Amino acid sequence: MENKEFWFVVGSQFLYGPEVLDTVAERAAEMAESMSASGKLPCKLVYKATVKTDAEITEIMKAANRAEDCLGVVTWCHTFSPSKMWIHGLGLLQKPWCHLATQYNRRIPNEAIDMDFMNLNQAAHGDREHGFIGARMRLPRKIIAGYWQDAPVLEELGAWMRSAIGYDFSHKLRIVRFGDNMRDVAVTEGDKVEAQIKLGWQVDYWPVGHLVETMDELTEAEVDAQMDEYRARYDFATDDIATVRYQAKEEAAMRKILAREGAQAFINNFQDLYGMEQLPGLASQNMMADGIGYGGEGDWKVSGMTAIMKKMAEGLEGGTLFMEDYTYDLEPGNEISLGAHMLEVCPSIAAEKPRIEIHPLGIGGKNPPARLVFEGKAGPGIVVSLIDMGGRLRMIIQDIEVIKPTLDMPNLPVARVMWKPAPDLLTGVKCWIAAGGAHHTVLSTAVSAQMMMDWAEMMQIECVHITKDTKFEDFKKELFYNDIAWKLRSL
Repeated sequence: MENKEFWFVVGSQFLYGPEVLDTVAERAAEMAESMSASGKLPCKLVYKATVKTDAEITEIMKAANRAEDCLGVVTWCHTFSPSKMWIHGLGLLQKPWCHLATQYNRRIPNEAIDMDFMNLNQAAHGDREHGFIGARMRLPRKIIAGYWQDAPVLEELGAWMRSAIGYDFSHKLRIVRFGDNMRDVAVTEGDKVEAQIKLGWQVDYWPVGHLVETMDELTEAEVDAQMDEYRARYDFATDDIATVRYQAKEEAAMRKILAREGAQAFINNFQDLYGMEQLPGLASQNMMADGIGYGGEGDWKVSGMTAIMKKMAEGLEGGTLFMEDYTYDLEPGNEISLGAHMLEVCPSIAAEKPRIEIHPLGIGGKNPPARLVFEGKAGPGIVVSLIDMGGRLRMIIQDIEVIKPTLDMPNLPVARVMWKPAPDLLTGVKCWIAAGGAHHTVLSTAVSAQMMMDWAEMMQIECVHITKDTKFEDFKKELFYNDIAWKLRSL
């Protein structure tokens, strides 16, 4: 994200004279430069202006909206900045807003403090005045409080920036549907028009026949190039090169269509493979490894979320992947979930170098497909589900701990991940079911729950979070109150 930036806009007023305003500007520029150089922000924070009037604020917010490189605005009030002059500008702002409640000096200078110092360093009440207008206008915003040089503040700001990166990416997201949803499945359905209105997603259908035509038009050199990539990335645990080569053909064709359409995510469906010899397994997994979103059985919502969360996670340790809860191990006191899919688990979470293997699929009626087989790497993470509640979208987040698989499972020929959900599996399952969470999720050991909550606030969609402290009865009440609140918001 080297070419993207966030604007630092500092509030003040003419009351204190030009020397104070010059000092505010100098300090604000210093702070932005220092925070950018900390190594904790994914994008540069650029000082833009010390604003003192309604006209100045309005103009800079309009400019932020127009600037392609600007992904959001960070505001701070070094002095007292009367909030009525922010009304018009904040009302026009169409990009994420973070209110950084900080001050230039860390400590109160006992000997040096006087009224001149007090007039200059008024963030303690300047930020409260600024906060009021955000609350009064009921605007979505991130509030960060703390000293601007401290690591927790910088880390929180960096995480919010990643959420804003996801916001920007979401509004440019295009999803290609190779086929339709799996028949009779409810949770993978959804209102694509509402998704475009609320999230910016353009979700388009392309016949499987068009994909097959594109496959047939590929040159041997194009397929060879894809095979070379497989050899560089993975271990071959098969001598059936022809079957692997067919996956390379599928992948090269899908990439060509996505590139042509400017798309960053796709779906397919084992029930809709007319003219194809294999379900894309290895092909889908390798595309996800490069940041492309995917959803099985036509699940375009999880495909879109996979793409967005992968974008947010760029440069972070850990993996982000399409996932599915498959089965449980219900040993009393040690209950765990086994996650996998028929084929399509992204190798970004692999604990070791993935192996290309070929096994029968058992469903779909096609030839045994090549796929990547591996175990997931242990670590803390989240699972995320976006569902259509009819009239609104709900995001469900659950904290998990990915563990080293407790079983070898030698006859399970798919990539697999095991985890312990918060607060425990049984309570977590009850909460998940009560909220309507899907069996398809995005699992990430890179993106945090806070990032996703910030993203949901930017998108102005409902969000619930299952944590170690969640109690089922309290969670049910939260869902009930949310139903009322979100219905009122739509009036």
